[in-house]
Amino acid sequence: MHRYNDRAVRGITDYTLAKRAVIAEFRRGGLTRLDICDAHPELMRAARNIGRPKPGTCPVCTGSTLREVRYVFGDQLKDLSGRVVYPENWVKELVDAYDEFRCYVVEVCIECSWNHLAACYLLGRSFAG
Repeated sequence: MHRYNDRAVRGITDYTLAKRAVIAEFRRGGLTRLDICDAHPELMRAARNIGRPKPGTCPVCTGSTLREVRYVFGDQLKDLSGRVVYPENWVKELVDAYDEFRCYVVEVCIECSWNHLAACYLLGRSFAG
């Protein structure tokens, strides 16, 4: 069993290598800033208003305004599927109420609109330990 953000989880997929590949291609000139700084307005709104600050600088604009936004998806969640995780303790409520759902973590720069899927993992009562 793995832990992510103090929760027992399964099926962690980390997208760090994909992020590095995109940034390397951008720096080589194969991608433009318009190609990779394309965050949807709703993602930007969520990042600005409820995103958790992320340490470090943006790999595109070098700004220090990185945020982390988490979304939950799952058949059992019904109408809650696709929602932003907010407030923070809502994850615990979902884990206590549902057997399994997936959480997606998106990294967003609120200065330049860089965004990248950082990770996804499974949560729920089935994995509570």
